[in-house]
Amino acid sequence: MEKNLAKTYNPKDFEDRIYQMWEENGAFKAEVNPDKKPFTIVMPPPNITGQLHMGHALDQTLQDVLTRWKRMQGYSALWLPGSDHASIATEVKVVEKIREEEGKEKEDLGREEFLNRAWAWKDEYGGRITRQCRKLGDSCDWSRERFTMDEGCNKAVRHFFVQLYNKGLIYRGNRLINWCPQCGTSLSDAEVEHEDKNGLYWYFRYPAAEEGAEDMIVATSRPETMFGDVAIAVHPDDERYKDMVGKKVILPLVGKEIPIIADPYPDPEKGTGAVKITPAHDPNDFEVGQRAGLESPSCINLDATMNDLAGKYEGMDRYACRKQWVKDLDEAGYLVKTEEKVIPVGECYRCHTVIEPMLSDQWFVKMEDLAKPAIEAAKSGQLQHVPERFEKTYLHWLEEIRDWCISRQLWWGHRIPAWYCQECGELIVSEEDPSKCPKCGSTDLKQDEDVLDTWFSSALWPFSTLGWPDKTKDLEYFYPTDVLVTGYDIIFFWVVRMVFSGCEAMDMPPFHHVYVHGLVRDAEGRKMSKSLGNGIDPLEVIDQFGADALRFMLTTGITPGNDMRFKEDKLESSRNFANKLWNASRFVIMNLQDEDGNFKELAKCCGDCCGMACGDTTNFSNIALRDEDKWIISRVNDAVEYVTNALEKYDLALAGQKVYELIWNEYCDWYIELVKKRLWGDDEEDKKVVRFVLVMVLKNMLEMLHPFMPFITEEIWSFLPHSDCEREDNPNCYLIKAKWPEVSEARRFAAEEERLETAMEAIRAIRNIRAEAEAVPSKKLTAVIYAEGEKLDTIKSGERYIKDLANITDIKFVTDKAEVPEEVMSAVIEGIEIFIPLDDLVDFNAEFDRLTKEKKKLEGEVKRVAGKLSNQGFLAKAPEKVVNEEKEKQAKYEDMLAKVEARLEMVAKKVNK
Repeated sequence: MEKNLAKTYNPKDFEDRIYQMWEENGAFKAEVNPDKKPFTIVMPPPNITGQLHMGHALDQTLQDVLTRWKRMQGYSALWLPGSDHASIATEVKVVEKIREEEGKEKEDLGREEFLNRAWAWKDEYGGRITRQCRKLGDSCDWSRERFTMDEGCNKAVRHFFVQLYNKGLIYRGNRLINWCPQCGTSLSDAEVEHEDKNGLYWYFRYPAAEEGAEDMIVATSRPETMFGDVAIAVHPDDERYKDMVGKKVILPLVGKEIPIIADPYPDPEKGTGAVKITPAHDPNDFEVGQRAGLESPSCINLDATMNDLAGKYEGMDRYACRKQWVKDLDEAGYLVKTEEKVIPVGECYRCHTVIEPMLSDQWFVKMEDLAKPAIEAAKSGQLQHVPERFEKTYLHWLEEIRDWCISRQLWWGHRIPAWYCQECGELIVSEEDPSKCPKCGSTDLKQDEDVLDTWFSSALWPFSTLGWPDKTKDLEYFYPTDVLVTGYDIIFFWVVRMVFSGCEAMDMPPFHHVYVHGLVRDAEGRKMSKSLGNGIDPLEVIDQFGADALRFMLTTGITPGNDMRFKEDKLESSRNFANKLWNASRFVIMNLQDEDGNFKELAKCCGDCCGMACGDTTNFSNIALRDEDKWIISRVNDAVEYVTNALEKYDLALAGQKVYELIWNEYCDWYIELVKKRLWGDDEEDKKVVRFVLVMVLKNMLEMLHPFMPFITEEIWSFLPHSDCEREDNPNCYLIKAKWPEVSEARRFAAEEERLETAMEAIRAIRNIRAEAEAVPSKKLTAVIYAEGEKLDTIKSGERYIKDLANITDIKFVTDKAEVPEEVMSAVIEGIEIFIPLDDLVDFNAEFDRLTKEKKKLEGEVKRVAGKLSNQGFLAKAPEKVVNEEKEKQAKYEDMLAKVEARLEMVAKKVNK
């Protein structure tokens, strides 16, 4: 085995190998364990037609971060994967394949042979996306992988259908539904995408049927549906039409008489206040027709062509008919005017064909009673949305929900478990295929041709995958699941259906939290799509940058519920971060080993070195830690607390960013630089201490980073010393199975933190002075530092750090400004002033400009704080603590301003000489 990391970070060298190692060693498997708390996420099942896209990558990375974190916290963490049969999408793909390869339609094959082809498609392409999930690093329990049409899920679907039917919550009826002419099937309301488009309203005159009566002017955006008109409706309180109600008008050119009726639906403020009623082609008209007891004749076929009701226009496409029909009405004098308007248009969510409202015999779920417990679950806090604002979307959909059309005119999917007796007409709904009619005994039974809406089976996913309707140990232990991670675009598609289904089947919601994220858009903020050609393939990104870089970019680039823009510079930044960690870790490991590659004493962060068992390093009494050691230990301890709290709140971006700052800024840029001199010195005991801290802290940081960047952290971990195991022989040594670090009061070193932070501020200030003076970095300088009291003690304690990292040969600490030389450049930090005598290196004009800018900045801060403190509204409403903080700021800024002004006055004299 190699003794150290490769010189160059190349994720291709180890990502696939590590994933295979995890899977072969059962690192993802979750077991029913009474001694552990369960943590469960069910993967939103991707369609078997698709392949990994950036939306999947975001969604799954978020789930993986949570799962890995909880696993490290000691939970029996189950992330259950699977895929969806995707009824419409898959059928379309299979039909296209048959048409292209054989020149046939599905009807030419027959249902049984077509389904054989669909299953063959599933076998060939169904596992493609799950293989791609592995490239991303998904730590799913693949031994539990499910498919929405596998035997267990199919059993659950039938059981739930029959359960609802027997309770009177599923029925078959002739109702208006959404019809997609292209896909040839009904759609639920959730499967219709509404978009406002520019269109036309045509105003037509309907002649009065009686002499002396008035004609009616009616506006419509769909004149081709006029052949199905059965009435004109007006509001009962509309004074203009009170005398017209009960009379009749004539359907232009058709000659059919239709009545004028009163109904609350028409809005007197819109158009002419009169509305044509076409119950078979509009949902609102359908309701009006039901109230008035009107007929519902349809004038459009299922393929969106006109039927015989349209007379000479029969067989024409609906839009071709519209064009000719409007022309004919205009020529006949019935077109009054045309008006441009924005019109809401409903489209199929799959093929984007404009849907056609149709009257049809379909299966429906009654939603009113099912919606109530789902509404209560949210209002009571049993189900919580993150961010909370999405609860409004959820509740709005449930409170406005209509009966759900669940039948689809397709062959691929869960066939509806209903049979019709061909002898007596009896309807039989059963979990098992019936052999004979229970009413007449006939064996001539025919199963319903339709399949169920894809979302019907998906709605059962959180419990059907755990064995329901059987009372399995998995179901008892892992249900309800903890969190559903999903995009806001499918709250009503899927989330709502899962909740009411879970409440009905299991008497409780299927998850405690719904963590809602946004969409991944391109750099310009556009939705990624094939038509725009702006989609980005995650697999190509992984191939170029590695999975860790992609994961870290996605998780740290979001805020809950909001869309994010995919920018390559952010991806490069994540890759640079991985490279920084790699190089720092390689440096550490190199300094842990002797000439033969064996780890030196105290390289391991546990055991006799701290007098306790491995992994417990809260007592440092036996170790001679210096301020910088205690500082980094304390900073890591604070980070553990911050990151854990952020993850608890599902603020993954804040958690990841905190680990980034800890590793890059504090560990790499500061701590390693601070201890290099000690690490290469002659004090062997002190070198042991440095090695101890370097390893202990690095391990803690790798543990925190692991959920976000699992591959690189696992690879680095394998090269670190572990006193309690040998990596090759013990899979429990894998980082994926390590314990999540815990906060310890014994690791808080407030005084040392303050001393180090003050020294760092001084170092940064001196470096800035060098840069502004354009001093050569190698130039040795001296410094004069003015401070008093505790501040003087604090800055003195950091003298050696300032000398080492700011390249200072000598520091003179003074308490009297008179001891400060005149030829200096200066910097002010809180309570401390730093002066660098630069002699002829100083450009006093540049110093004057710099101090002028600094003065202006501080004047702005003083003015801002003073404005706040003079605002009576702020003083009255703000807590006392906040007011006091503002007063402290005021005193600090005024003090800093005074010092800058004094310095500016002196520099001005030099400039004006």
